[in-house]
Amino acid sequence: MTLSDTGLDRPVADVAVLIVAYRSRATLDQCIAALAAQTVMPRQVFVLENGSPVDERIDPAMLPDWVNFVASEDNLGFAGGNNRLAEMADCEWLALLNPDAFARPDWLEQFLIAADRYPDISLFGSTQYAANYPGLLDGVGDVYHATGLAYRAGYMRPVALLPDDGEVFAICGAAAFWRRWVFDALGGFDERFFCYNEDVDLAYRAKLQGYRAVQLRDAAVEHLGYASSGRRSEFATYYGVRNRLWVFLKNTPGWLFWVLSPLHAGITLLLWLSAARFGQFTVFGRALGDALKGRHEMMASRREIQRGRVTSAWKIARAMSWNPARLLTRAPDVRPISAARPGPSD
Repeated sequence: MTLSDTGLDRPVADVAVLIVAYRSRATLDQCIAALAAQTVMPRQVFVLENGSPVDERIDPAMLPDWVNFVASEDNLGFAGGNNRLAEMADCEWLALLNPDAFARPDWLEQFLIAADRYPDISLFGSTQYAANYPGLLDGVGDVYHATGLAYRAGYMRPVALLPDDGEVFAICGAAAFWRRWVFDALGGFDERFFCYNEDVDLAYRAKLQGYRAVQLRDAAVEHLGYASSGRRSEFATYYGVRNRLWVFLKNTPGWLFWVLSPLHAGITLLLWLSAARFGQFTVFGRALGDALKGRHEMMASRREIQRGRVTSAWKIARAMSWNPARLLTRAPDVRPISAARPGPSD
């Protein structure tokens, strides 16, 4: 079913909202209610019950009839879950939305304004406000630092730091817009990642293909963050560490890979030692071990990705952040939008 079938007297955008829910009973109602209050409605909404424990699963009876419910007995991860929903959607745009992200009423309307303003852009990120901390940001785009560390810019920083629209290295998957054919052309998310850094990986691959990502000031959501996994849980640490190395191995192009490899190895060692403070030295080491076990697969993917890239290593280097202070403070790195030009994203 599509939202246009409900008879709601509001404009309907050619957008499919994809929500992958795992242990999300506590937040999904608010997420759906925020979508129902949009000034412009999405044409499709999909919710995937992603293999939650039996007593925590979403029941389709909990959802309005304009939501397309999909169930998986197994946890497909954020990557596999969104890929499955994307296959079912038939809209021009895919809007990824976490079940603990609550869209402001004009979220979709502001996105449509931006898509019209920047017709050559195929990736858009949303401003994320911290739902439980008024006056603080939760994220304004993802920064990729030269150390090989990616971070959500602006996390727990004052709203006064909110930048205007601008280009970013990557967009956070918690509330992101992808032009459907670009998502498909890139093969969607790499399901080997399962979750964490899969959105950075996909946006990195898009950048290597010449697509640009724009972070939007006015398309906004309130985001809880870590609602199902916990920020310093072993789960989050394991996948964050393993996948961070995989992103670096797969995507860092040409000479830049060899120049930055010692830097990435050094910062990884420092983070491993630091993990002992939180009782996670062992899980960090296990994640690194598993990342290295998968290096042959990642390097095979790397060869394919690098053969097809159209963006130079110099251009990727310029798009990275090199300032250590930005990394330590999670400062935003939102840059002026360059003039439209011919390319894959036209």
